[in-house]
Amino acid sequence: MQIVARASVMFVFLFIVMRSMGRKELAELSAFELILIIVMGDLIQQGVTQQDNSLTGAITAISTFVVWMLALSYLSFKSKRARTIIEGRPVIVIRDGEPQEKIIRYERLSLDEITDAAREQGVGDLRDVQVGVLESDGSFSFIRYNGGSPTKKPEKKAVD
Repeated sequence: MQIVARASVMFVFLFIVMRSMGRKELAELSAFELILIIVMGDLIQQGVTQQDNSLTGAITAISTFVVWMLALSYLSFKSKRARTIIEGRPVIVIRDGEPQEKIIRYERLSLDEITDAAREQGVGDLRDVQVGVLESDGSFSFIRYNGGSPTKKPEKKAVD
């Protein structure tokens, strides 16, 4: 039972750490960061199982993590509010061709990162973007203006 309690505490701690890292950081881990996460796994194992090197201890710890993952998955499936807390929500970083500076700073992004992501999706100039979104998984989505000039907003049609 002690292993289950320790694994639960470690799971919650890791959840908080991963959420606080930010979406973009998790989507683009460097080789060094990946190695640190692997090493973190060994440190977690030592903290969860203490001196228990048995197969039963390892299975118990892993099973506890799996139960927590399934519980959070089910909770996010059933509740929109829980899904927002667990997975985050998409945020608009470009609106009508203009970078949303406050949100970009909050998400710890640079304008170069957004411009690079736009180019990867075939958008040459951010002024062509009606809406640019940082998705909850750390990827970007860009919606261009339909048919209009990239530097002008689409005109509203007059109603007769």
